[in-house]
Amino acid sequence: MFKVRGALTVAMAEPQHLPNIDRLGQITGCSIRPVLAMEANIVEFINRHAGMKADMETVLASLSKQEALKAPEPDDGEETPVVNLDQADESNPLIGLVNMVFLKAIRERVSDIHIEPDEKGTRIRYRLDGMLREVPSPPTGMHALIISRVKVLARMDIAEKRLPQEGRVRLIAEGRHIDLRVSSMPTLTGEKLVIRILDRANLTVRMEDMGFRSETLEVFKKILSQPCGMLLVTGPTGSGKTTTLYSALEVIRTPERNIVPVEDPVACQLRIINQIQVHEAIGMTFARALRSILRQDPDVIMVGEIRDHETARVAVQAALTGHFVLATLHTNDAVGAIARLLDMGIEPYLLSTALRGVLAQRLARTVCPHCIERYHPPVTALRDAALGEDFDGVFSHGTGCERCHGTGYRGRVGVYEFLNVTNKISRMIHEGTSPHIIRDRWLADGGLTLRQEGVLLALSGRTSLEEVLNVTHTQGESDSEAMAEAVKGMAAQGA
Repeated sequence: MFKVRGALTVAMAEPQHLPNIDRLGQITGCSIRPVLAMEANIVEFINRHAGMKADMETVLASLSKQEALKAPEPDDGEETPVVNLDQADESNPLIGLVNMVFLKAIRERVSDIHIEPDEKGTRIRYRLDGMLREVPSPPTGMHALIISRVKVLARMDIAEKRLPQEGRVRLIAEGRHIDLRVSSMPTLTGEKLVIRILDRANLTVRMEDMGFRSETLEVFKKILSQPCGMLLVTGPTGSGKTTTLYSALEVIRTPERNIVPVEDPVACQLRIINQIQVHEAIGMTFARALRSILRQDPDVIMVGEIRDHETARVAVQAALTGHFVLATLHTNDAVGAIARLLDMGIEPYLLSTALRGVLAQRLARTVCPHCIERYHPPVTALRDAALGEDFDGVFSHGTGCERCHGTGYRGRVGVYEFLNVTNKISRMIHEGTSPHIIRDRWLADGGLTLRQEGVLLALSGRTSLEEVLNVTHTQGESDSEAMAEAVKGMAAQGA
């Protein structure tokens, strides 16, 4: 398309279609000079030179007109393949469709892509800000071809459709390096793929921008600066633990420190850090890797996940022998990490000496800045938040707009519950005190639970009260009094 004086020359697949020509003339105010071009060439040109902003329905419509396509043969190489989407040859419509699914997901900051079999063909859903959203579906009969294309890229066996498989792809998109972790699962109606998108730009976030309250962040960084001990990050899958660990490594990463993370899998590669990949099939477990790392003169060790007694024991021993250990654990709250490690067989006297702090976290969707408005939550929400029915504070939520896909939310922020292992808490762990009593003592000393931290975050306007109630849980009757005190303190600060 180009314009000369008042005439606009437009490449069209159907230049004889007068209604389209008239409509273009009305929109642009120019006289339209149509020229014939193949529809596939138009779509390819838009994809290459307009950042693939073509409407997906247009591409899918062109795919429906194509004859049956053959999936490419798998590559027998063992290294993780690298696919450059910026220079991809999209003459094959199947390749163009898969590339568009990847690029659209990357641009929208999607965390996972679900490619599922459906009675009508294929269903594609994006997980954006923790919620799944369906996108236009490919034509009927293409499911097996799409699955085969992705499995070929991930070096998976396209002939094996009865067993789960895992693979990995490295993409270059818009000049950025992005990793995809691919998991296949056989279902009653066909194979399903879930593709996890790991973008380094999203994994290394400034800790000041992650949602920490200033007091919590100050204590957290103080513990990070210590020469030895153990700092745990807990929460369910998808709660942002990896992002927190990588951001913490960015804070302490210097050429003077030997930092060795062991992960399964490695989320993304970091400069001047020696990362180790767990490979249990050949005996390279977390525990075995940790024992070897201790002979590599480490200063900081990051354990991707403590799963069993042996890994927990070696990690605690490392923390007790002059190393700083960062690790993740699957527990519902911060105090629950103490109970979990004790259940794994760690002696209380060792844990009390090694443990420095526990950070439990969740991710809450942030209010869309383009449709934000102030509102008073319903009485039921105020009651669930332990604020009282007569609480007159004002919160924020989104009304829904095109930029947030009508959800009222855009992006996510962390909600953090931090247990600082003080001398008092350490002594209670050493004496074998019940975790419930430890939790009560921590709350009495000013600790805040996940829900209480979330309510304070909602009061600041970054998320809605309903979203906080959705991602956190109540933990006892003592929440009400502590919540009231926290709200009063925040109001006094002018928040």
